[in-house]
Amino acid sequence: MTTTTHPATAVIAEDEPLLAAHLEAELARLWPALRIVANVRHGAAAVEHALRLRPDVVFLDIRMPGMTGLEAAQALTEDWPGDAPLPLIVFVTAYDQYALQAFERAAVDYVLKPVQPERLMQTCARIQAALRSQAERMTPSAPSTDASPGLDSTLNSALDQLRHLLAAPGIAAPAAPLLSVIQASVGAAIHMVPVADVLYFEAADKYVRVITLEREYLIRTSLRELLPQLDPQRFWQVHRGTVVRADAIATAVRDDTGKVALTLRGNKDKLVASRLYAHLFKAM
Repeated sequence: MTTTTHPATAVIAEDEPLLAAHLEAELARLWPALRIVANVRHGAAAVEHALRLRPDVVFLDIRMPGMTGLEAAQALTEDWPGDAPLPLIVFVTAYDQYALQAFERAAVDYVLKPVQPERLMQTCARIQAALRSQAERMTPSAPSTDASPGLDSTLNSALDQLRHLLAAPGIAAPAAPLLSVIQASVGAAIHMVPVADVLYFEAADKYVRVITLEREYLIRTSLRELLPQLDPQRFWQVHRGTVVRADAIATAVRDDTGKVALTLRGNKDKLVASRLYAHLFKAM
C-alpha cells in the first residue's frame, strides 16, 4: 500500500494485445489496489490519456508504432503540468542485456517481455516505495505558500533519467554521416541548402520544416531520422520537435515553469526549449 490518499492508478501502453492483457492481469494479481485507468496500443494515446487522467504510473512499451516509448516519455516530461508530479515510468522492453545497462544506470525501472511474475513483483514493490517517498516529499512539515521542493526534486530526477536514456548507446538512434547540404525539392527544382545556413529544424507531421534567414523549405523525412546526421555540438535539440543551430540563438530566458524562451539572430520566430533541454542554457 502507498501513502497516497487515493488508490494508485496506472496507464499501460503496449501494441501487442495479448501482452497488454497479460500485463494487466498480472498487475491485478500482484497489486490488487492498483487501478488501470487506460490500456492503449501506441505512444500518442499513452501521452493523451496520461495528460488527461494523471496516473501515478505509466507502463510504456519501448517499441510501438509511431511514437516510441522513449518519445512518449519525452512528450510527457515536456507537456506535463507544473503543478503535479510526473508519473513513475516503467519501460516494457525486449532489449538485450547491453541496452538494459542504460536502464539500470538511469534508475528507471523496466520489465522484460514476456513479463515474468517474479520480476513484476519487484517492480510493484519499487513503485510502491517510490510513491511513498514521493508522498512524503510532497507533504511539507509546516504550511508553506511556496511551490513544493518535493515536486521540483521529483521532476529533476525524472528529467535526468530521461536525458540519460535518450543518450544511451543501443537505445538512441545510431550515428550516421554528418550532413553538409540539405536537398530540398521546391516544385521541379532541387535546392541545395547548406546546413550551415539553417537556423532551425521543426517537425511537421511526416515532414521537417527547414528554416534559413532567406526562406523556409519542407523536406520529406522525420526529425528522428535527421537528428543523427547533424553535428550535436552545433545543432541542439531543444524540444522533441525542434532542433536549433546553437550559434543562431541570441537570447535564452527561463520562465517559472522551467521552460526557456529563445530568440534568434535575424529572425523574428520565437522558440521554446522544454524543461528536458533547459540544462543546455547555463551562464559561463
